Amino acid sequence: MFNTKTILATLAILTGLAAMPATQAAEEGAVHLEKQNWSFAGIFGTYDQNQLQRGFQVFREVCSSCHSARLIPFRTLAEEGGPSFSEAQVKALAAEYDIADSSVEGGTRPGIAADFWPSPFATEQDARDANGGALPPDFSVLAKARGVHDAFPNWVFNYFTAYSEGGPDYIHALLNGFHEEVPESAPRNADGTPFQLPAGKYYNDYFPGHAIGMAPPLSDGLITYVAAEGETPVPETMEQYSKDVSAFMMWMAEPHLAGRKQTGFGVMLFLILLAGLMYGTKRKIWSGIEH
Repeated sequence: MFNTKTILATLAILTGLAAMPATQAAEEGAVHLEKQNWSFAGIFGTYDQNQLQRGFQVFREVCSSCHSARLIPFRTLAEEGGPSFSEAQVKALAAEYDIADSSVEGGTRPGIAADFWPSPFATEQDARDANGGALPPDFSVLAKARGVHDAFPNWVFNYFTAYSEGGPDYIHALLNGFHEEVPESAPRNADGTPFQLPAGKYYNDYFPGHAIGMAPPLSDGLITYVAAEGETPVPETMEQYSKDVSAFMMWMAEPHLAGRKQTGFGVMLFLILLAGLMYGTKRKIWSGIEH
């Protein structure tokens, strides 16, 4: 049997373990990361088609010059629930890229819808040479590979709100977390000396260690959005660009998110109904038996 002291000690240990990520982040001088409002958040969330199209524009015009998306075929851009470009638009887009193919004369051919998004560099070493030794991560599933740490008891509520937007929240914060110079709030070294930014690195509030090899990629007015007919023009600001490309990266990482949520909701309803039927059956069977 568990006594009161044992239960209290167990709760104290669990609370301490749950709070460890937040404590560690505080020690490293991490800045509080604000959660954003996403159309795909929650149990019934879905992607915003217009936002995904804008996010794709940011990815293509800015991010794809360094980052690959090797798991994403062009044809997915026309799938329902995503950016939903027309098949003609996707075919025209793919044809703009040269795809390496040893089976054709010359070794390259125009892309087709079935091809995967081409890497901006021929080899990993080429990518490192062009980026000061750092390897730009592939964007295909990056939004699912990144996340945020909530202190106890906040993370408990995430189970009830179906929070799974940690990746987009982190990416959005990262893109807005650059500083031209090391801020006074930067964490000090272990020996108490001021933080020193290595050569060729940039200070970022949210990147682990705060020294990132990527230069600030976005700025106000960098990209010109063309509003669709009947659509209200959106601001051409770094804040908007970062939200749009973060949403697009979430779609790349989980293109069937809406369908999964619909299936999950249907399964939950079925299980609730099944539980009710099982309970009613049990009451009916055992109603005439003393126990």
